[in-house]
Amino acid sequence: MIKLENNNYEIVENKNDCLDKEELESKYTDYFEPFDYILGDYSYNKLRLKGFCDKNNQRFSKINDISTKDTYLKERCAYHCNYFLIKKVKDKVVNQ
Repeated sequence: MIKLENNNYEIVENKNDCLDKEELESKYTDYFEPFDYILGDYSYNKLRLKGFCDKNNQRFSKINDISTKDTYLKERCAYHCNYFLIKKVKDKVVNQ
C-alpha cells in the first residue's frame, strides 16, 4: 500500500519491481485525484504517469478507460518498458 497526499493506493502490477515511491511522490499532483488508477511507465529512464478510470467514474472517457491499459502500453510507451499500476483504495488506513 502507498499513501499519496490524501489517497491510499494498492499496487496492482509492478513489472520488474520498478516502482520507486520517492520518484512517484515527486511526480504526483492533485491532477491525479479523480482517477481510479495511475499507471507509471519508464521510457529512457524517465517516469511518466497516466490516469485511468473505471466505467462508473464520472470522469470516465474513452481515453482513460482502464480496459485500454494494454493498448496504451503497446502504442504509447517504449517497447517492453517497465511499468507499474496502482489502484485507489477507499476507506482503508495506510501506515506511511
